[in-house]
Amino acid sequence: IVHAIEEGRNIYNNIKKSVIFLLSCNLGEVIAIFVSVLFYWPIPLLPTQILWINLITDTLPAIALGVDPGDKDVMNKEPRDPKESFFAGGAGFRAIVGGSLIGILTLVAFYFGLREHGYSLNSKNIPEAVLTYGRTMAFVVLAASQLFYSLTIRNSTKSIFQVGLFSNIYLIAALIAGFILQLGVISIPFLSNAFKLHNLSLRDWRLVMVFSIIPLIVNEIFKIFMRMDKKDKSI
Repeated sequence: IVHAIEEGRNIYNNIKKSVIFLLSCNLGEVIAIFVSVLFYWPIPLLPTQILWINLITDTLPAIALGVDPGDKDVMNKEPRDPKESFFAGGAGFRAIVGGSLIGILTLVAFYFGLREHGYSLNSKNIPEAVLTYGRTMAFVVLAASQLFYSLTIRNSTKSIFQVGLFSNIYLIAALIAGFILQLGVISIPFLSNAFKLHNLSLRDWRLVMVFSIIPLIVNEIFKIFMRMDKKDKSI
């Protein structure tokens, strides 16, 4: 019976992780597109690019989170109230913050891509080649930030190192596959032409990677405060 309860708690937590992860990712996409439409900016992502991200970057980590090994300390927690909201315990807040950061950083990357060629988000008659470069930067940031973010979503309070960075081999495989596929769709000519992408300079690759890891870092900092608050309550 104890083992069954433990298994049930971990299954519920895994479902919650996958849902919160997908909500954060989709909220990021919605914010990036909605803000651009609202301020009459060029659209930072094409429909085919969003479809690629939804099929590859979102799906693979979400499946891996669904089979996460689970928290070893799950039985030390109090039973969950059946009436408790699915977004209780800061889950909804994390989804909103994570999604907002992903969307904002996607727009920031798009802006930097345009600025390198002497244009801004408010510029008129931006050449298609410049838009393609800016969209590539936005595309990479949106995809990579979601991949990195999946690491931190595994536990609501424990850091990625406390959970075990390589304890979910399926998630690591999903991340590696995601990054390889992202690199391929940008670097292989017939794929980059089909998705209207352009290879980035080494400097811009470094820039987009820095942008992409920010949601992970912010969520890890949020966890530190969650642990401190929990420790204070237990004293």
